[in-house]
Amino acid sequence: MNAPLRRRRFLQSSTAMIALPALESLGFRPFAATAPAVPPKRLIWLGFGWGITEATWYPDIKKTGADYELPLGLKPLARHKADFSVVQGLWNKYSNEGHWGSTMWLTGANRYAQPGQSFHNSISADQVAAAQLGLQTRFSSLQFNGSQTGDLSGHGPGLSMAWDVSGKPVGGQNGPVAAFHRLFAKDTTPIEQQKAMLAQKRSVLDAVLDNAKALQRGLAKSDNAKLEEYFQGIRDIETRLAKEEQWMGVPQPKAPLPEPKPGVNGKEEIKL
Repeated sequence: MNAPLRRRRFLQSSTAMIALPALESLGFRPFAATAPAVPPKRLIWLGFGWGITEATWYPDIKKTGADYELPLGLKPLARHKADFSVVQGLWNKYSNEGHWGSTMWLTGANRYAQPGQSFHNSISADQVAAAQLGLQTRFSSLQFNGSQTGDLSGHGPGLSMAWDVSGKPVGGQNGPVAAFHRLFAKDTTPIEQQKAMLAQKRSVLDAVLDNAKALQRGLAKSDNAKLEEYFQGIRDIETRLAKEEQWMGVPQPKAPLPEPKPGVNGKEEIKL
């Protein structure tokens, strides 16, 4: 039986517990050291919150092979027809709750799987792929939101379609302006200053980790699972900082279009 955790020790260690949320935006996941010789493979997942109409989206299953006919909803992709396939007949057991389905679409998780919890999720397919396909890119994955709050998007609670290894929603960029800055914004901070800032982030992270480990020694076994999620968050930040260092000094690509004006929406937003 574990001895009770003393209040003073808990307060000393609690700085680690409250530090993690503030650290989540420090960078991106790490790995490869050199740019790939060929363009990296890319994977795109799109979610339509309000769904589609069966008659205009799915090809006639009686007409298969290369000569199948594109339905009205896919006709805008006609010039790319030779480059994609339409797969039908798939079933996601836990993604069939109307608008709630978007939340489980890429995870296939049962949100009632954990007794005593009203919601549970697991890592999504895009994040599994990003762990491999994103090894040699500046960003392992990018998420773009259909609306800033999730309201009126047709995605039920509007949490996310992307979920990390701990089953937590992965945030995204809200709107074209934020996406533009994410992809093309130039960092004018001198390299030496960037290195100093990175070293400071790692120093803070080391202190957080030390405090968390000290706290772990006084916890009951029932709390270890919760703390493991915390450690996973620290590990994610460590790998993000490594990737930040890897791409330090590498310029962002040149933007192929002018910066979008704030407030753009509707058809203009879709075109962007």
